[in-house]
Amino acid sequence: MLGEVVEGLHIRPDGIYVDATIGAGGHAEAILQQLGSRGTLVGIDWDGDAVEFAKKRLARYSKQLRIHRGNFADLATILGGVGMEQVDGVLLDLGISSLQLDRANRGFSFQREGPLDMRMDSRRKLNAEMVVNRTPCEELGRLLRQYGEERKAKRIARAIEFRRRQKPIRTTRELADIVVGAVGRPPRSRIHPATRTFLALRIAVNDEMANLDGGLKAAVKCLGPGGRLCAISFHSLEDRIVKRVFTSFARGCVCPPKLTVCACGKKPMLRIVTKKPVLPGPDEVARNPRCRSAKMRIAERTEEAC
Repeated sequence: MLGEVVEGLHIRPDGIYVDATIGAGGHAEAILQQLGSRGTLVGIDWDGDAVEFAKKRLARYSKQLRIHRGNFADLATILGGVGMEQVDGVLLDLGISSLQLDRANRGFSFQREGPLDMRMDSRRKLNAEMVVNRTPCEELGRLLRQYGEERKAKRIARAIEFRRRQKPIRTTRELADIVVGAVGRPPRSRIHPATRTFLALRIAVNDEMANLDGGLKAAVKCLGPGGRLCAISFHSLEDRIVKRVFTSFARGCVCPPKLTVCACGKKPMLRIVTKKPVLPGPDEVARNPRCRSAKMRIAERTEEAC
């Protein structure tokens, strides 16, 4: 969704923008191409591999680009560290990157044999193997149901508990086989039975929902008047959080309905630009099937609340 992102951010050649999930640098490159010599892009990623990859890919933009390894939930601190208080736009491209999915040693994909890791930041202690082998069965089922929206969460959790009593579960393939053995594999389904389990574990390992909530709120507060926030989500839990945060900041007066005159003085901080999420077109989905579930929502910082 490169074109949609560039259009949605309303990029000014001399503006300051943040790609808070720089990943492989695709969106960052598209933004940098729109900036003039006085424009700046701050790139952030939690993943050390992504940071190094983006630095190499975008080396020719070194005068306009600053890349930092960190969590977008700490956006205000990161910007403050480089002397920036307000920016003209922020992009949050959520979910998982091809760099992570395609490397077996990262443990994100059941399609490749690798260790059960799933850490976006390799400096963190908690990994998927620890969650799978140490989480009590009931809690594991709750996790799969809440984060993966897995209807057969209890059955999968019990199958995991049964197997780990015999020996620890170490690899992505082991876990995927356990899930398939527990719930079967419908012959006509395009979705692998382990998809929701792996999604839930990844979210839990990286505390993604709390980070998303914090990152969105930090981004709103860092926007200058007229600045835009674009958030691309890839599953319903992410999209709900984006929609909820946007809606909460777009509200004005919160006085009781009985009051005829506003006493709280609260002004909307955001104007929601996209009443419905922007979806990838059929041509893009054909080129990149992984983007088929993407939804982009855009909001703009209001003048009166700044």
